[in-house]
Amino acid sequence: MPVQTSRRPQSPEPGAPGRVPPKIPSQAGPGGRGAGGAKKRTKRKDPLWARLTVIFGAVLMMTSGVAIVGSKAVIGQATKNIEERNLLGDAGKTEAEGGKNLDGPIDMLLLGVDARARWAADDVRSDTIIILHIPASHDQAYLISIPRDTEAEIPGHGTDKINAAFFHGAQNGGGWEGGAQLMAKTIKKMTGISFDGAAIINFGGFKNVIDALGTVRICVSHEVTSHHMKMVDGKPMWNADAKKTGKPMKPVVHEKGCKEMEGWEALDFARQRYGLPRGDYDRQQNQQQLIKAMAKKATANGMLSNPIKLNKLTQAAGKALVLDTGGVPIADYMFTLKGVTGNDLITLRTNGGNFASNGNGRETLNDLSMQMFKAVKDDKLDDFVIANPEVLSTRK
Repeated sequence: MPVQTSRRPQSPEPGAPGRVPPKIPSQAGPGGRGAGGAKKRTKRKDPLWARLTVIFGAVLMMTSGVAIVGSKAVIGQATKNIEERNLLGDAGKTEAEGGKNLDGPIDMLLLGVDARARWAADDVRSDTIIILHIPASHDQAYLISIPRDTEAEIPGHGTDKINAAFFHGAQNGGGWEGGAQLMAKTIKKMTGISFDGAAIINFGGFKNVIDALGTVRICVSHEVTSHHMKMVDGKPMWNADAKKTGKPMKPVVHEKGCKEMEGWEALDFARQRYGLPRGDYDRQQNQQQLIKAMAKKATANGMLSNPIKLNKLTQAAGKALVLDTGGVPIADYMFTLKGVTGNDLITLRTNGGNFASNGNGRETLNDLSMQMFKAVKDDKLDDFVIANPEVLSTRK
């Protein structure tokens, strides 16, 4: 099925008259250089297989390219294990907003859940809430994390922390589908943003994706002791399971520095917020770092040109993700976003990266953050970031 013709105004092609490519300040990582010292890097063009998990949780969202090595039929076969459900309900874009078109700006809702086998489907909250925005020019990509403690009006459930929207929607048989729909509706009410698609990321299932990649390189900016796991006989275990063994337990400590992490270690680090200087904001940055690290590893060492490794990777992704493409074939997303590369991913933050308490343990988004969401809705985020570089998510 070809990508449908546009109902939205299409931005001029890069380099066309009237369009100035955005110049976003570079984001320095640990040990990296900021805008003043960074050398200009040539945009890397990776094969289409590098986009196989583009929409499924933004694992490889940032690693695209123009070297098409597979047909849509081949892509469909490779991604057949991805479960597709209605995650948006009435928070999806209307025909007036573009409907099923991909020619204009693309907005995706990415929800991370930390589900474990012993938990019921209606006893889960989404603590990771990310808006993925791709401008109509399709040459840039942004990740904006919404803090889990943000106070929000949850339709039908009054005012609560925004992460409770998933929980409430999952009740009475709603399950994850109902949880995602209520979360999408809550965010639309708060920001005005409608979505083209959504994905639920089971961070527990991501361990298998990372294991399929081997390891990922993660940089720890602040040493932190795990709040969730202990080591027993040299093996990592959930706290509850470790206690049941009756054996001596050692804390899992993520020490400062950069290293290759196995799946369990990378995910445990990305879960931490207690003991970090900026709590949930540091966790947001660490989760964004993990997404980028997975994308980078997936395009290295022939991972995507090896059929066996590729099959293992896509099978693992299928178990970790639930997807809603708004009725558009997955392959169409991949072809549409072929110009977005890892170098084009910009991570943004709300409230300057600091918890803004409203006095009752919840957080209120400041005016600048709300202006940022309006810029997303109006597809003017490029200009907004240039004018307000403080929204860039930089690591300290």
